Amino acid sequence: MTSGPQDPQQGGSSQQPGHGQQPGHGQQGGSGQQPGYGQQPPYGQQPGYGQQPGYGQQPPYGQQPGYGQQGYGSYPAAPGAQYGGPPSAPTERPTTVKAGIGAFLANTVLGLIASIITFSSLDSQIDDLIRDQALTRDEASTALTIGAVVGLVLTAAYLLVIWFAWKGHNWARIVLWVLGGLSVLFSLLGAAGLGFLGVVQLLLTIAGIVLLALKPSNEWYKAEAQRRNRS
Repeated sequence: MTSGPQDPQQGGSSQQPGHGQQPGHGQQGGSGQQPGYGQQPPYGQQPGYGQQPGYGQQPPYGQQPGYGQQGYGSYPAAPGAQYGGPPSAPTERPTTVKAGIGAFLANTVLGLIASIITFSSLDSQIDDLIRDQALTRDEASTALTIGAVVGLVLTAAYLLVIWFAWKGHNWARIVLWVLGGLSVLFSLLGAAGLGFLGVVQLLLTIAGIVLLALKPSNEWYKAEAQRRNRS
């Protein structure tokens, strides 16, 4: 006696869905099975976060990268892009600024030359201190050495102020006015003892003060201050 037709749902364990067919809702494939080429994974079996879909598959709905989003490890935007681009270039220095800074620089160079000439006769300087201040030779030599070191430090600081004034910092211009004014005052008080280099330094200092106070210089320093504030 032959048996009736078998229930199709009772097929052997070796039966697999046909080509292009997907497992029914709620059915899971065998362990380690992957959907075939061109097939979509069953509902509820979308790749987890951080997993990449297989070849030919589309990422699940809701996980498309948004427009303008950057992936992990991408570089941030350049700093200039956040503030409208790089800062503008410095404006051209007027002639009054160039000449004024040049006058202060020349005055400093002449001061260094005068110091070199003075210390070239170190023995006579020591003898003068011994005679006038009643110092021993060691004390006079130490005093001259300390004076030379202090003079070099002040000269370096003065050159630094000149550099900042050249770069358009108004505070440095004010410092040059103050130091130049004091130098002119002391020079006029001791005008009787001024030599040729002293007179030239006095004239250069006055010229530097006046040139940096003229209208083109004022406008340039104001424009440089506004440019730095914008950047």
